[in-house]
Amino acid sequence: MAEPIRVVVTGAAGQIAYSLLYMIARGEVFGKDQPLILHLLDIPPMVGVLEGVVMELADCALPLLREVVPTTDPAVAFKDVSAAFLVGAMPRKEGMERKDLLSANVKIFKAQGQALDKYARKDVKVLVVGNPANTNAVVCSFYAPSIPRENFSAMTRLDQNRATAQIAAKAKVPISDVKNVIIWGNHSSTQFPDASHAVVTVGNTEKPAVEAVGDAEFLKSSFVETVQKRGAAVIAARKMSSAMSAAKAACDHMHDWWNGTAPGQYVSMGVISDGSYDAPKDVIYSFPVEIKNKQWKIVQGLSLDDFAKSKMAVTGKELLEEKNEAMAVCNAD
Repeated sequence: MAEPIRVVVTGAAGQIAYSLLYMIARGEVFGKDQPLILHLLDIPPMVGVLEGVVMELADCALPLLREVVPTTDPAVAFKDVSAAFLVGAMPRKEGMERKDLLSANVKIFKAQGQALDKYARKDVKVLVVGNPANTNAVVCSFYAPSIPRENFSAMTRLDQNRATAQIAAKAKVPISDVKNVIIWGNHSSTQFPDASHAVVTVGNTEKPAVEAVGDAEFLKSSFVETVQKRGAAVIAARKMSSAMSAAKAACDHMHDWWNGTAPGQYVSMGVISDGSYDAPKDVIYSFPVEIKNKQWKIVQGLSLDDFAKSKMAVTGKELLEEKNEAMAVCNAD
């Protein structure tokens, strides 16, 4: 069997981690023959809850889980890790302005970036789940200059999964028969879910999603709005934010980053922008990517109509504003 790899999950006593840790520890991300040492990081007030999580992981009797390291110290949490799930973030509270949220999170992700830079492996894969995820990833990367910027990613896989589920329901096919739905831009209500390049298998025939759905107006209106506002809809119904679906999406994202994408398929990841598709450069922007040997590559040459371009410009503008606000906070520290 392979040597164990070290994986850190931050916010490890929280809701998302409660689902995420079990999925990771049973081999759904890194493979059924890859032993793991899990590092669990949370803040001092959560130590009691963290102890309960450690007990439950032990009681799951998971064959791949060699050791669990609970800690409140970033130096311990990030030591020699090969993969990092940065789930813990300051949630937006009622009456909180976006700049207040950015300011609180800059402090968290600055400290975690510095700890990654100092203690983690240089080939570590860092997935930021905590919101505002795209901008938190930019900040984290900025403070970890010895780790390639390509190794930092923000999660838009939840949005992709939501969008895929909407298409599958509308076309009346199983989820597995829908591929290549794209999320462009920010993991926020400005994101652009795009089905214009998606493919649906109906019977034994692959068809463009537009044809399989048979409702072009739906794809430009309620489909986009439903995906953009799904997080808020879950909160309204559950009185808590998405946890199970967010954990599943984090696993999907890291699984594909680690193992690669199937030929002809691509997935959405928030990655450092090189200006492709007129996105602003040097923000973390969600693009369709193909992955091979743990390296992602933006899918090029996709045609975009004016509707898509206008939506992508809006989300790009928001990301640039967020980045500038966050960096102003960084520089003020």
